[in-house]
Amino acid sequence: MYTIKGKTGDWELVIGLETHIEVLSNSKIFSGASANYNPTIAPNTQVSMVDAAMPGMLPVLNDYCVDQAIKFGLGINAEISRISRFARKQYFYPDLPQGYQISQPADRPPVVGRGWIEIIGDDGNPKKIFIERAHLEQDAGKLKHDAHPTKSFADYNRTGVTLLEIVTFLDTKNPENNSYISSPDEAEKYLRKIREIARALGVSRANMEEGSMRADVNVSVRPVGDKNFRTRTETKNMVSFKFIKTAIEYEARRQIETYENGGTVTQDTMRYNQGDGTTSVLRSKEDALDYRYFPDPDLLPLVITDERIERIRRTMPELPEATRARYINTYGLNEYDAARLTETVDISHWFDTAVGGKNERAKSVANWMISELFAHPENFDITNEVRERATDEPRIITPENIAELVDMISANEINGKQAKEIFIKMLDGETGSPKAIADKFGMKQITDTSAIEKVIDEIIANNPSQVEQYKSGKVGLLGFFVGNVMKATGGKANPAVVNEMIKKKLG
Repeated sequence: MYTIKGKTGDWELVIGLETHIEVLSNSKIFSGASANYNPTIAPNTQVSMVDAAMPGMLPVLNDYCVDQAIKFGLGINAEISRISRFARKQYFYPDLPQGYQISQPADRPPVVGRGWIEIIGDDGNPKKIFIERAHLEQDAGKLKHDAHPTKSFADYNRTGVTLLEIVTFLDTKNPENNSYISSPDEAEKYLRKIREIARALGVSRANMEEGSMRADVNVSVRPVGDKNFRTRTETKNMVSFKFIKTAIEYEARRQIETYENGGTVTQDTMRYNQGDGTTSVLRSKEDALDYRYFPDPDLLPLVITDERIERIRRTMPELPEATRARYINTYGLNEYDAARLTETVDISHWFDTAVGGKNERAKSVANWMISELFAHPENFDITNEVRERATDEPRIITPENIAELVDMISANEINGKQAKEIFIKMLDGETGSPKAIADKFGMKQITDTSAIEKVIDEIIANNPSQVEQYKSGKVGLLGFFVGNVMKATGGKANPAVVNEMIKKKLG
């Protein structure tokens, strides 16, 4: 159990996370404007009349975004609402042209209801973290305050981009239920699992660096043994795992110090200060009543059928957690290798293609990918985007190339050293299959025992002193003979065959 030691005793943390991910779609949630928001695009060039809140413009729901939300809901073992509604969340800020945000409050209900994911808790055991809901809403614009000494500028390109907000569940009716996040490390594990699921399903890029994933962090503390939940604060728009952990730690200690000095913690919205890792009050925390939610009169209730849910379920790929278990149980990979090979869906698909259902290939393919290919990402054929970008660059290596290389080693056609040489030639742009490259450069392994025997006999005849020493007990000289045979054959002899033949010759 994670605790923080205070002056009066030990304290525990209660952490809630509201995670926003940008949903991958071609157009925005309520308009036909492009959803391909990124900072390199000229400001206010991807804004429709709906996004700009022009009078008389009506929103039209993007059904694909609803499918994406349903898919994510199935990925987190959640209930899918059969009837869902949208509401207007009222607040006034320059980055919100409408003066309200179209969202889905908890009681509407949202598309995705109660669900859960599993992480490894601080005690090393599996721990379920329950999710209250995941709801669809539109993103706001972006303000720039540093482009002019007296003016701020608004870019509405991002306005209306689809967000999916995932909210963790705190069981206030059963305070002894410890299924909530209770440490900075657990918060990071939870967020990484959310990101992993969103990416695997193609729901979002979920990239904190680009802002397509961000989190609001709720923190409260209580003495160990106390079952009552205390006042929480919310630190907004966190976009770094490291900063989130630092903010949780600082905010928890700040609250503990406040309580121990006889003060009270107020329900505030906090700002995280990256420079010194502290938090400070941004404003008092709003409640739902402050937003004056009311049903959006321009959007009909959303009806989701069982047939639609099952259609989406059938299109879902295997999730990374299940893929890792398959790699460990079926292929005998260790946990580290299985984790590296499931970092993205593209990588695991590449690995499965190279293995091609032949379990005996799996460990060798994994070794080549992790130790060699991952060191040369520009040559790693994992996506069409990489292939298109690399047409004039060094040769792209395919799953079929590695499968053939592994099979050649298994068949004793080449040894490990020759395989590495072929691999390097492929990196340098040599065309043709590994077999063709081996033929072209005469790199096939010598497996003819009569030819190897002839070389061994010559080496033994030319080194009588070493032969005598070996026979008198200096067995380490075996390496001397093997090395000379390999040198004489240009490294083409099979080392295992050479070892056995020399041992028999020397007795």
